[in-house]
Amino acid sequence: MLELDGSDAGGQFVRTALALSALENEPVRLENVRGGRSTPGLRPQHLAGVETIAAVCDADVSGADVGSQTVEFDPRSGRVDDGRLPGGTYAVDIGTAGSITLLFDTLLPLSVRLESPLSVTVTGGTDVKWAPPLDYVRYVKLPLLRRSGLVAAVEVDRRGFYPTGGGRATLHLAPAALEPLALESRGDLEGVRLYSTEADALADRDVATRQAEGALERLDPGERGLEVGERVETTAASACPGSAFVLRVDGESGPAGFTALGERGKPAERVGEDAADAAIRFLEHDAPVDRHLADQLLVFLALAGGRVRIPEVTAHVETSLKLLASFDFDVTLASGSGPTRVVVGEVE
Repeated sequence: MLELDGSDAGGQFVRTALALSALENEPVRLENVRGGRSTPGLRPQHLAGVETIAAVCDADVSGADVGSQTVEFDPRSGRVDDGRLPGGTYAVDIGTAGSITLLFDTLLPLSVRLESPLSVTVTGGTDVKWAPPLDYVRYVKLPLLRRSGLVAAVEVDRRGFYPTGGGRATLHLAPAALEPLALESRGDLEGVRLYSTEADALADRDVATRQAEGALERLDPGERGLEVGERVETTAASACPGSAFVLRVDGESGPAGFTALGERGKPAERVGEDAADAAIRFLEHDAPVDRHLADQLLVFLALAGGRVRIPEVTAHVETSLKLLASFDFDVTLASGSGPTRVVVGEVE
């Protein structure tokens, strides 16, 4: 059993470790789970992820409890004859406003070992702090990964904001053979797209429109030679008020995304401005992917090979590289021009 220490890590460490355990058919023991967080141990959203991937793999699990800081996960019993993982249909209720999109992150890498399609419907938070908003996954992450062969889509039934949650979305994932990632050069910029969402309780304040206008005024796409393409403003049924904004920058290599969430007392225009400020910082360097997607791509780089230029080496990137090395994946960090670095995955 491979022993992994999460003393300096958070939930991403848990999600990636379980996915790699399932993919490599190697049992793991996670110790000091989320030891780098103020409230260590499994929280409800992490527990839901453990239980879901265990169900898909028919894995043997111990320590699957809220607050648990030690988890043992053995996926070996659930393999079909050729070593692949069965698909199927599952329903999960996180029970809080815990992130639906982060639970999806646990499952996406399984596509390379699936025998048949997998559909997982999750109830929880669709647009919450410390997690990618739902539209970031739908319009930035998945479109980029589809370029390398991932077959995945997200169907939205209901939005869920903090603190009530109650959102519901379904991940549809099909067996896939991934091609190596080729993300070293951004190429020419093509334009921007905006996805602005308000809960129905905020519709009379025009929150979605104001968020989009705030982003456009701050970014000033025309002055940067960028065309404004798709602009989607959504008023969504939700159990509680909330809003989310995603600004997508399109380049030849694919999309990059920048996000912000509405908060009580924060003007809607400021939400859009925050996302625009992140986009402006992105445009100052030559990396083709945004800083959040950089570490999320590493597991796919390990599985498919290739090269990815990232804007900076964050703590999440460092933690992910160490974790991949624990599973004997040859993913290395090399110097690049300017402030960026190139992450190199082994090419099969």
